[in-house]
Amino acid sequence: MEALGLDHIDLTVSDLKRSADFYELVLGALGFSRVEHPTYTAWSNGRMNIGLRQASGEHGAARVDRFRPGLHHLALRAKSRSDVDEFHGLLVERGLPVLDPPAEYPAYGPAYYAVFFADPDAMKLELVHFPWGYWRRVQAEGHDGRARYAPRR
Repeated sequence: MEALGLDHIDLTVSDLKRSADFYELVLGALGFSRVEHPTYTAWSNGRMNIGLRQASGEHGAARVDRFRPGLHHLALRAKSRSDVDEFHGLLVERGLPVLDPPAEYPAYGPAYYAVFFADPDAMKLELVHFPWGYWRRVQAEGHDGRARYAPRR
């Protein structure tokens, strides 16, 4: 038995309308299309789905704390470094919060190139280009031989 990959992820948000507007822009720029459904707000690129759920009750106004149990951040894979740069340009043009501009992050792996940004609830998001050959070797060998590092924010 094996899992083949990520099928979907649902994110709980404090303001569904505000977050839907944000994700429509961000995911639309990354090739996702809106999935029409009467009780579900979601996007798909044909390989994975990202959905939004409205937080309920007193949790509706809570901000994300990435170091509490739950989702730490969501990283989406880009086809190229230039896609990461182009996406960063869109974030800046639209005034969306960029946490860390495009750069190489060698602590995460050789040629790991990413931009980090935040959604309206301060959930950390990432667009990364990482040469697939590295991960294929890790999967084939069953371990990642990099020296571990102190976690960054």
